[in-house]
Amino acid sequence: MNINGYYFITDSDLSIAGNLHDVRCAVECDVKIVQYRSKKSTGSELYKEALKLKSICKNKTYFLINDSLDIAQAVDADGVHLGQDDIPLKTARKILGKDKIIGITVYNEEDAKTAIEESADYIALAPIFKTTTKLDVKAPIGITLIKKIKSFSKIPLIAIGGITIDNSKSVIEAGADGICAISAIITKDDVKSEIMKFQDLFL
Repeated sequence: MNINGYYFITDSDLSIAGNLHDVRCAVECDVKIVQYRSKKSTGSELYKEALKLKSICKNKTYFLINDSLDIAQAVDADGVHLGQDDIPLKTARKILGKDKIIGITVYNEEDAKTAIEESADYIALAPIFKTTTKLDVKAPIGITLIKKIKSFSKIPLIAIGGITIDNSKSVIEAGADGICAISAIITKDDVKSEIMKFQDLFL
């Protein structure tokens, strides 16, 4: 699958304008994947907002749900993104089927090899640099691991964690197929303009 470019993840705690506005901007900028992540919402809140976001993304951008397979199924999302502590990838694949997208966060070569063996559609390597977006964040791993994983992986690699417009070129040059920067985008007044700065790096 081709998911080169900027990878968008929602964060209502950081967003100035809100998830609906941010996702519209992402779609208008031809972002290939939108991941809906909301750690504090109830199941009902997740479902209602996911329906709205899916409507914005429909037929334009892949719409994935973070962690929650039940919400992904309920709104018929394009797939899910899993963490290492979530439901096992193999199990998620059995539940969702072969046609849904399943991405997974990895922290090292072993995680990446397991994800590939278990038929992940893409991997998200994190955190590349120091980040404060997530409270349970691990120590930064730098760009060297991107090169190592790309030497044996044929599935897309998304780099995430502490990425800014200033350090993103080094991440792409190391082999990342996509990059995700959250606070560098949704804390700014012009979300579309900030997204396009990253999108233009892949032209």
